[in-house]
Amino acid sequence: MFSKILIANRGEIACRVIQTAHRLGIRCVAVYSEADRNARHVAMADEAFLLGPAPSSESYLRADKILDIALKSGAQAIHPGYGFLSENTEFANACEANNIAFIGPPASAIASMGSKSAAKEIMLEADVPLVPGYHGADQDPALLKAEAEKCGFPLLLKAIAGGGGKGMRVVNHIGEFEEALAAAQRESQNAFGNPDMLIERYLTQPRHVEIQVFCDKQGNGVYLAERDCSVQRRHQKVIEEAPAPGLSTETRKAMGETAVAAAKAINYVGAGTVEFLYDVDGSFYFMEMNTRLQVEHPVTEMITGQDLVEWQLRIADGEPLPLQQDDIQIRGHALEARIYAEDPDNDFLPVTGTLQYLRTPDENAHIRVDTGVIEGDDVSVYYDPMIAKLIVWDEDREQAINRMVHALESYRIGGMKTNIRFLRQLADSKPFRDEELDTGFIEKHNDLLFQTAKTDIQSQLALATSYVLETERQAQPVKGDPDSPFNLQTSWRLNANYSRPMEWVVGDEHHQVSIIEQPNGYEITVDNVSFKVSAILRDDHLRAVINGHRLSIHGHLAGDDMTLFREGNQFQCTLFRHTFEESDQSGGGSLTAPMNGAIVAVLAEPGQNVSEGDTLVIMEAMKMEHSIRAPHDGVVSEIFFAVGDLVSDGAALVAVTPSEEA
Repeated sequence: MFSKILIANRGEIACRVIQTAHRLGIRCVAVYSEADRNARHVAMADEAFLLGPAPSSESYLRADKILDIALKSGAQAIHPGYGFLSENTEFANACEANNIAFIGPPASAIASMGSKSAAKEIMLEADVPLVPGYHGADQDPALLKAEAEKCGFPLLLKAIAGGGGKGMRVVNHIGEFEEALAAAQRESQNAFGNPDMLIERYLTQPRHVEIQVFCDKQGNGVYLAERDCSVQRRHQKVIEEAPAPGLSTETRKAMGETAVAAAKAINYVGAGTVEFLYDVDGSFYFMEMNTRLQVEHPVTEMITGQDLVEWQLRIADGEPLPLQQDDIQIRGHALEARIYAEDPDNDFLPVTGTLQYLRTPDENAHIRVDTGVIEGDDVSVYYDPMIAKLIVWDEDREQAINRMVHALESYRIGGMKTNIRFLRQLADSKPFRDEELDTGFIEKHNDLLFQTAKTDIQSQLALATSYVLETERQAQPVKGDPDSPFNLQTSWRLNANYSRPMEWVVGDEHHQVSIIEQPNGYEITVDNVSFKVSAILRDDHLRAVINGHRLSIHGHLAGDDMTLFREGNQFQCTLFRHTFEESDQSGGGSLTAPMNGAIVAVLAEPGQNVSEGDTLVIMEAMKMEHSIRAPHDGVVSEIFFAVGDLVSDGAALVAVTPSEEA
C-alpha cells in the first residue's frame, strides 16, 4: 500500500479522502489556493503546499505545479477527487510518465468516456441501449439544426465534454434552437474549452438511475447496486438515494451487468459510474459514464458497508477487487442531501458570504456529514457553493426520510442563504415520500415545494426579544441578591413599571416592542399584542414558555441581526437603531448583477429598442451562466460593463428606459 499520497483537490472530497487514507496509515499531502490558506483540508493533511491565486485556472487546474509538488514531497500517488483534473487525460498520462500512480482509470478510459459522442459510439458497439439523437463530429450549426428536427422535440443539447449541468439546454421547439445552441456552446467553451454539442431526445418523465462500478487491474468488474438521482435543479442533483425506489431485482441485475459490460469495453480500472435514463415503461438508456468517484458515493457506502475510497486506493496499488459480485450485499436505505449556499426562491442562484454560525446534527451510525468547511469560513465566488453533504441511513426508505427531515431541522447556518429549508420541504413532501420520482420533480411540484412558511411575526419577535434580553442578562453578572429589583435590566424605579422600548425590522416593516421585566420573566408587547414569556438561554438554545406554550428554539445574534431556527424554518429580524440612516439605492430602472461574477456577453447597445424578456447581458458566476433580461419594453439608455469585466453583487449592469418614457 502507498505510504504517502497527494490529494489534488479541495473542500469536502479532499477531507473525505484524507480520512480514509489516515485510517489506513497513509500520509497525505494537500494543495491549496490563496483563498484556501485556512481551509479544513489543509489543516487535516500532514503537509500542504500553496498552488497560487484563488481562480481554479491558476491553482487547482495547474497540473504542472501539482506534479512538481508530488515529486518534491515524495508522494507515490495522486487522488484527484472529482472535478478539476479528475477526468483530464493529459494529467493522468503525466502522472504515469513521472512514475506516480493516478488513483483513477487509465488515460485511455478517460478519453473514451470524456467525449460524450465518442462514448455513445463505443456503447453502441457494446450493445448498450442509447437514447435517440445525434452524436457526430460535424458541428456545423445548419447540420445540428437539421439533426434536431430529425430527433424531435423536446430535445436536450449537451456539451460533449461537459458535466455538472454546464453547457446543457432543453429545447422545446425549433424556434428556440439557435439561441439555446449559442448559449450552450458558449458555456461549454468557458467551462471545458470545447464548444461541441450532442443532441438527445428529451424524455418527459425519466428517472436518473446510475450504477456504481469497480474494476481492478486483473480484468475483474463488479457493480455495487444503484443510486436514484432524479431530483435535480438546473440538471444538478439535489437529493440522491440508494437503492433506487421501486426497482426490481431483475432490473437492478440487468442494469448492473450492462454497466460492467460498458466499463470492460474500455478496459476500465477503479471507481466509475454508469448513468442511465430509466423510463416509465421500465426501459433504460445509457446517458454517460463518469470516470471518477461521484459526489453521491456515500449513499452506496451506507447501504453496502464498504469504503469506496479504500477500494480506490487498494485497486490503484494493484490489489484485486475486495469483493466479488455475489459477496456484495445491500442493507437498508440511504439518502444524501446537498447543502448549498444558494437562494431557492431566486432560481437557486448561488450566494457568497461567511459562515457566521454553523451547527450540524450529531453524527452516528445513522447520520453522516461530509464537509470541507467550519464556522467562520467563506463561501467564495471562485468555487462550487456546496457547503456539505448530509447523509442518513435507516432500515427502510420511510424511516430514512424521517431521519433526514429531523437531521435537516438540526442543521443550522447563519450569515447567508442556504437551501436547507427547501431540502426539508422536499424530503418531507408527499410526492417524494410516495416515490413519484422523475427528473422534472421540482418543476412539477413547484407550488408545493416553495410554499411560504406561515409565520406569526409578533410571537417570533417576542421570542427574539427574549433571546436578546437573556443574552444581555448573561453578559451582566448578578451582584449580591439575585432577586433584588436593582438586578433587573429595566431601570427599576419606585412606584412605577418601566416599559423598555425596542424596535425590530422584518423585511421593510418596522415593529414596535415594549418590555416590562418581571421576577419570573417578561411581559412583551409587540404591535399591541401582549405575550407572557419566561425563558432560559444556554449557549444558542432558548427554552421558552410563551403564553403557556412551551417550546425549544435555537438562535444566532450577530450584532443587531437575529436569526431564530425552529423545525427547519428560519426567522430573521434586525434591531433598529435610530442613529442609522437609510438610503434609497434604487437603480431607477437599471438591471443588477444577481451575484459576484464576470461579464461574458453584451447583446444590446445604447439606443437599442428591446422587448420584455430580451437577453441583454450574460454573466458567469459559480461556473454557470446567468442571463440578464429586459424587465419591460423600452430603450437601452446605458451599458455599464464590457465583456471580461468583473462585477459585484447588486452592481447595475444595464439601464432601460420604459417605452412610455423614451
